[in-house]
Amino acid sequence: MKIAVLTGGLSTERDVAISSGSKIAGALRSKGHNVVLVDVFMGYEQGCEVEKLFEENRDLIESADVAEVIPDIAAIKESREDKSDCFLGKNVIEICRAADIAFFALHGGEGENGQLQATFDILGIKYTGADYLSAALAMDKGITKALFEQHNVLTAKGRIFKKGENTDSWNTFPCVIKPCSGGSSVGIAKAENKAQFNEAVSDAFSFEDEIVVEQFITGREFSVGVLGDEVLPPIEIIPTTGFYDYKSKYQAGLTIEVCPADITEEQDKILRDSAYKAFKVLRLNAYARIDFILDENNNAYCLEANTLPGMTPTSLLPQEAAAVGMDYPTLCEKIVEISLNTKH
Repeated sequence: MKIAVLTGGLSTERDVAISSGSKIAGALRSKGHNVVLVDVFMGYEQGCEVEKLFEENRDLIESADVAEVIPDIAAIKESREDKSDCFLGKNVIEICRAADIAFFALHGGEGENGQLQATFDILGIKYTGADYLSAALAMDKGITKALFEQHNVLTAKGRIFKKGENTDSWNTFPCVIKPCSGGSSVGIAKAENKAQFNEAVSDAFSFEDEIVVEQFITGREFSVGVLGDEVLPPIEIIPTTGFYDYKSKYQAGLTIEVCPADITEEQDKILRDSAYKAFKVLRLNAYARIDFILDENNNAYCLEANTLPGMTPTSLLPQEAAAVGMDYPTLCEKIVEISLNTKH
């Protein structure tokens, strides 16, 4: 099969995407597929015969480690040769049209909010993951929270604030502040008091014009992967630094991850059932990863759904798949198979 792995992009999670994309491309090649790895924004400037790129299994972007700080998006935009403001780089569409499917190794921004999915629907290009509507619903944490509340998926009490709106009415501490559509914990912070709250709000608004503020739930943090109709074993996330931020997620040794999680059968069922319900409420039908806080009374508070979960060496979904005997290349191939059989 010919597979175009799209990575990079222009979100604050660009480095995470490139790390995921490089690993996915290698895994699919090990399964015998012809793969071209390409940065969706930078594209491929050189003239090329697309079929030859697949025959040669070309990487059109260098692999990268995830740095401790978010990438400089302005510098990346400036580095593109054609200086165009078009999100899709040169030859990206041509490469994807020649493929049997495009594997979206993208996180945040246009790659995960439904815009690229809708574009590919119009162009008749098959792709992995959620369709445009499901991606949009899951990307916006405010809409996600509203849908969860409407369909009785347990979620922390919270509010949405827009830039310029007075936030003085919030007086519940501790609390969590996060950009409405961000991922990888970029811009997220915990506030114990009003001073910390004001600082965190200012920081979150530097990333987006809309933020979510919600009650901090004390408990154990878990993530549950869903592949089609299969719910994977929960994985427990234990940050050694006390808070699961961007650095903790992608720097080795800063988080302890236990899979299968050391939990009772009852807790396992609660988390799996809650994950599948959240998956369906958001109209997801390919794959996703659902995050939870489980409190001391076994209440599973759903934090969010990730429609394009990270696939880096330290990512959670591959660990969950491994717990049921599914190695990394098989997981990547399974995602392709499910997506090919899913109507977008």
